[in-house]
Amino acid sequence: MGVWDLVLVGLVLLLGLCGVLVPGVPGSWLVWAAVMWWALKDPQTVAWWVLVGATVALFVSQVVRWALPPRRLRESGATPRMAVYAGVGSFLGFCLIPVVGSIPGFMTGIYLEERLRLGGHGEARAALRTAMRSGGSSVLAELFTCQLIAGAWVGAVLSG
Repeated sequence: MGVWDLVLVGLVLLLGLCGVLVPGVPGSWLVWAAVMWWALKDPQTVAWWVLVGATVALFVSQVVRWALPPRRLRESGATPRMAVYAGVGSFLGFCLIPVVGSIPGFMTGIYLEERLRLGGHGEARAALRTAMRSGGSSVLAELFTCQLIAGAWVGAVLSG
């Protein structure tokens, strides 16, 4: 697979990761489609294993999301700015503390945005709790799964 094909797959993965944070965009399906496209264009054993792992992980993620409360983020006061802070926090956490840092990074992003918006620690904690109960945990589960898949893809590409 050529460099430009890998760049396109990476862009679709990035679009899918951003799409998880945008209501109505099938972000997880974009991530899966990018991995499938890569596996079909570069039929190596590792590519197929990444595709199988991505499929299983997304299936488990969907089951977990159905078990969590439905998304009602708009009613909780969630804004697009909050999604940006949560997404950036999750990405930074995923990179700084490999894999598991995504979860505290996501919650720290929401907390920081609410702290800037509301001004106080107590109000920001209450808003974080409300956002996580109103569907933030569902978004986090989907985003974390997509980050794991993207990380597996990057690892497979870099390993050759």
